[in-house]
Amino acid sequence: MIERFEALLKRRIGLEAESVGRVVIERAVRHRIAAAGCDDEEAYWHRLNASPAEQQALVEAVVVPETWFFRYPESFAALGRLAFERLPMLAGGRPLRILSLPCATGEEPFSIVMALLDAGLAPGLFQVDAVDISEQVLERARRGVYGRNSFRGDDLGFRERYFIPTGEGYALARQVAAKVRFLRGNLLDPGLLAGEPAYDFVFCRNLLIYFDRPTQGAVLEVLKRLVQKEGALFIGPAEASLLSQKGMQPLGYPQAFVFRHAAPQAVAKPARPSVLPPPPVAPAALPARAQGHPRPPLPKPEQPKAQPVTADREAALLEIASLANSGRSSEARAACDAFLAAHGPCADAFYWLGLLSDVAGKVDEAQDYYRKALYLAPQHAEALAHLAALLAARGDRAGAQRLQQRASRGVNNHGR
Repeated sequence: MIERFEALLKRRIGLEAESVGRVVIERAVRHRIAAAGCDDEEAYWHRLNASPAEQQALVEAVVVPETWFFRYPESFAALGRLAFERLPMLAGGRPLRILSLPCATGEEPFSIVMALLDAGLAPGLFQVDAVDISEQVLERARRGVYGRNSFRGDDLGFRERYFIPTGEGYALARQVAAKVRFLRGNLLDPGLLAGEPAYDFVFCRNLLIYFDRPTQGAVLEVLKRLVQKEGALFIGPAEASLLSQKGMQPLGYPQAFVFRHAAPQAVAKPARPSVLPPPPVAPAALPARAQGHPRPPLPKPEQPKAQPVTADREAALLEIASLANSGRSSEARAACDAFLAAHGPCADAFYWLGLLSDVAGKVDEAQDYYRKALYLAPQHAEALAHLAALLAARGDRAGAQRLQQRASRGVNNHGR
């Protein structure tokens, strides 16, 4: 009878059950049955329907945030550059306004603050708001104490600058914590932050992939309202195609996944399965300018030439991309399997299987699929970029750098 709980979660927060897996929901229900002191599933179902507080508790048991500081570090590098471009437009009239949602336990909004401080912005030039549906994770974020799992990769210099070791882990410095205002809210509420002016930059990454297509459309409209016309929206890698289809324009920063409202005369085109360019350097946290590390310019990407494919193969790959970007992960995976059975080994199909596994947190499986893609197409830009990011997140900085150099050679050769 787990289907009724899945339906309730979809009504409550727009969650597509297959995006997290039925086992996750079953485990959360069992946990809440025990926590609520109910005798069985039926008794808990009645308790759940009679208690909004219990519904929220179930939501929090299902939505387990997976985040760490400076996840997708290229996004924060791009934010620093875009912030300096945006400030003159404000002419000192107000600070930059930045929004992070869902903010989970605070790693993303605090990374935003540290990135801007490292980029050289004075604290008075920006302010960050952070929103999440879960009061439980907001309380943890406000506390500002983090364990080792929040710090990944080799470059942890920011931890030395902005954290104080304690018996419980690492406590965030006051100058960073003071720059973030935490708020409770639901992105499915069309009136979310209705009393607030639009933001210059909005971070909403890896959320849309969990929703069905109608919910994605509704949430995206809220996001478009929340970001200034001249501002920018940062999203997750699997959501880029959806934004292109909905009238947003990519800004072209490698691996930053950042979009802007389309100009009135522009016509947005659906993204192809392979459009994301590789980053020019290995993922790393932003260095402090005070330490004498100049920030390299972020190059605009060149589009790689697509390998020739037949019309039916092209249509099948576009369908895989559409399913994946709409959060229909199980269907996208089945479509990849069907494609491989019908057409044989294909780098793009293996790349999509890798990305689907990556989003699901199956990093070993994702790594295998990315390597299969690269065996068939050694300069496959997206497979190189995502495998490099995966290796960097797992602490293999040398492996990530080798892939980045390989990707850069491919881009240079293409430009000749």
